Parts: sequence; structure tokens; C-alpha cells
Amino acid sequence: MVGAGPFGTWGAPRRVHRPRPPRAPPCRPKFRVLCWTAVRFATGCLNDRGCRAGLRWPTSREVAVTTRTPTDATRPPDRRRFLKHAAAGAALAATPAWTRVPSRPRLNLEELSARRGFPGTEDESFWEMVKSQFPLRPGLILVNAANLCPSPYPVQEAVFGYTRDIDQDASFHNRAKFNALAAESVEALARLLGASPDEIVVTRNTSESNNTVINGLTLGAGDEVVLWDQNHPTNNVAWDVRADRWGYRVIRVATPPAPETEDELIDAFVSAFTDRTRVLAVTQISNISGVELPARRLCRIARDRGIYVHMDGAQSFGAVEVDLHAMGCDSYTGSAHKWFCGPKEAGVLYVRAERVAELWPSDVGVGWEGAIAGGGADKFGTYGQRDDAAVAGVGTTVEFHEAIGAAAIEARMRALAAGLKGAIRERIPGVKFHTSDVPGLGGGVVIAELGVDDHTEIYNRIYEEHGVAGALRRGVFPGIRLCPHMYNTMAEMEQIADALAASA
Repeated sequence: MVGAGPFGTWGAPRRVHRPRPPRAPPCRPKFRVLCWTAVRFATGCLNDRGCRAGLRWPTSREVAVTTRTPTDATRPPDRRRFLKHAAAGAALAATPAWTRVPSRPRLNLEELSARRGFPGTEDESFWEMVKSQFPLRPGLILVNAANLCPSPYPVQEAVFGYTRDIDQDASFHNRAKFNALAAESVEALARLLGASPDEIVVTRNTSESNNTVINGLTLGAGDEVVLWDQNHPTNNVAWDVRADRWGYRVIRVATPPAPETEDELIDAFVSAFTDRTRVLAVTQISNISGVELPARRLCRIARDRGIYVHMDGAQSFGAVEVDLHAMGCDSYTGSAHKWFCGPKEAGVLYVRAERVAELWPSDVGVGWEGAIAGGGADKFGTYGQRDDAAVAGVGTTVEFHEAIGAAAIEARMRALAAGLKGAIRERIPGVKFHTSDVPGLGGGVVIAELGVDDHTEIYNRIYEEHGVAGALRRGVFPGIRLCPHMYNTMAEMEQIADALAASA
């Protein structure tokens, strides 16, 4: 039957010329599906029979070839193998070419450790070598360590490899090895931070770690908690939320801007202590001013009064040498994604052994019975299914830091910050820094106020025109926040100063 309609005849057979699509370009079988997936997204193809570009989708037989069950030879057996072969770039090799960062020479950690010229932190050739371990975009000057850092190649490739291993075989049998890798990460963190493994738990970030402490302490009406007004919201506002429920009092301490002596900082806190003070919650290095507290001295004074001391280490973990037993705090927190340059969504919580029993856990999940029986900080980490690759990658990150040396990393960070401030002062005489110049009272967080009411335009221009990636600060300590780290060079500090001078 043939009929007619507004769009032509219907029912009549039609001959449509459909040219035969070309066969796929030569491609190794193991990457064939990946290649066609990339083409599919690039050309907008949304079906399995081809696309508007005339390309053929792999057959089911070809897919079967590429999805065969992995063998022991294709699995990453342990962290050591990843570190030994870090330069191989197995994970990056499968990345579409247009998304790859241009390759740079890479070393394994043994080579990096052997080449370090400690205490030659002024040796730019060594730090150029360290910089080459990071997949930074050419032309970018990244000085945003207070917010987010890239991971070096060994960490990146280990995490990618662990993730791929899990995705290839998510069985209990295959994933059993991650229990040992997680334990190795805890031991490595304890070694780096001067603590015992049973005092350490891997969390998801500083925010979660802070809230675990805040919700775990037993406080009530009549108790007082003393805070620094420069704390991050998760060590600040989070206390207010809890106080509204349980009735304790929150007291905030303001300290002098750009302090000249330790006593200026210490006296401000001591004057706030009363016989009702139960907790002192502070930040080792402030993310909003860059001021660094004399942590060891402050902890000793507070603990002598029987006050629980909680230390937020988001801006010190991975940036400065930390010895928690020597510092004397009762709990300490940090994030892997900042100065530590570790996996995303991984953090650390330290609780001094004598205090573990006093804190109630916020999360109770699978493994609780075993964790509580151990009597250690494990009881704060029964979250259920974790990102096993990220947790395992924490241990790799510690080994990267150890290959360079925590003391060398701290010295380099401080030298870069001092060099940056000096270069900016030379070009912009009226600049105001909220960070103290006194050694030990200012970390790597540099905030430059440039004499304008709003720094937004300057912040955007230095990135868009000069490739300088910092952070915009408003409020009490306004300005451009610049946080150099081990992957930066002294030459870049001069370039940043030039960019600010040209944009201010």
C-alpha cells in the first residue's frame, strides 16, 4: 500500500545510498576499545553501530579480546613495584593524547633520594628535578598549596594503578591486599608525624577529622572552649553548632596582625583561660593570614592547666616538619590534598593514646568490634567502603616526602615565601603583608594586600595574562593569597612579582 502525506509518499520502498564505513585505523587490541571510546566522545557518536563521522564501533568479539580476565602479571602486586616502575607511566599511557600534559623526565624515588643535596636547599638544579616530578601544565605558576596541590607522578600512577586493579577484579580475594596497604599507610604517617600507628587513622580530609574530635568530646553547660578567630570554619563554626546543642560556651581569641614576638600570640590565649576552660582548639598555620602559632609552647602551657589541645594542621601537614609527640597536642588533623600532595579525599586524624578512650566515634560501621577491641584510633575510621586506592596512595606520598626530606621541604617552602615577599616589595613598595616576617611566626601562606578595595580583577588578570594561580582573599585579611611549594622555583617568585606589578 502506498499513500501520500505532507512529507512525501509513504509505504513505497526507498533506496538510500549508505557508503561502507572505513575500518578502524591500526590499533593494538588492548587499546582498541579505548581508542574508539575516545573517537565516540570526540565526534558525538551516541550509538554502537557507527556515527556521523562514518566510523565503525568494535565488534563484540573485539570487546571480548580487550576485556579478558586480568592475570597476576597484569595486576600491581604491591606499592614497591609501583615506586620502582613509577617512570613507566602505565596509567598515563592510556590517556587520550589531547588531555595529556607534555611528558617530563621522571625518576623513581630511589633516584630522587640519591640525588638530593641536603642541606643544599638553595641548589636550584635539585628543585628543578623535584618540579619535574609533577605533571604541571607548561606556563602555569601554581601557588595555591593552601587549597589544593597536584600529586607527583609516583603518587598519581600508584593511585591510578590501584584503582585499575580494583576495577579489573573487585572480588574480596583481590581486594584483601588493600588491608595491608592501608596499614602500611598508617605506619608511614606515624613515622612522618612522630606518632605511634595506634594513634593515627586515615580519614577523608581535615574537615571530617576536625568534626570527629568536636563531636567526640564530652562537653556540657558550664564548660568553655577557647578558639582562635583565624581558625578554618570546620575548627570554628563547627564548635558553635555543637555548643547550640550541648550548652557549652565558645570564646574566640584575636591575635595581633603580623606579630613580632611569640609572646604576643601566647599572651592572647593565656588571658582567655579560666578554670572552666576544657578545650583549646587552634590552627598551627592560619589559612587566612599565614600566621604560625608557637605550637609546642602553647600546647605545653594549656596541658599544664589540664586543657585538651586540638591542633588543626591543614596548612602544616606536608609543609613543615611535624613531631606530634614533641608538640604535645592531644589531637591533630590534616588533609592529603594540600601541602602533602597526596590523593584526593584522604586525610589524617591523630589522637594521643591517653585521649583515645575519651572521644566518642562519630561513625560506627563494619569492623567496629575489632577496632574498639584494639584500643587505638582505628575506632574513628569505620566508615564502610573506602577508596582503597587513595588510602594506599597515602603511603606512597609519605615515601615521596621522605625521599626529599621533610626538613628540606620546609626549608625550601620558607625560602620561597621569603623570596616572594622580597620580590613583591621591590616592585610594589606600598604592599601590605598579613604574614609575619619573623622566622617561625609565618609559614608558606603569603597574603599580599595591594591597596585596592577589591582584588578580584588583579586575581583574574595574573592568572589569565600571566599564568599565576593563587587565591582571592576577602574579609578581615583581604588580598591575593600566594602559597609556593616544593614544585616552584625562585625564578617563578620573580615572575609572580612582575605579574602583580603589571596587574595592580
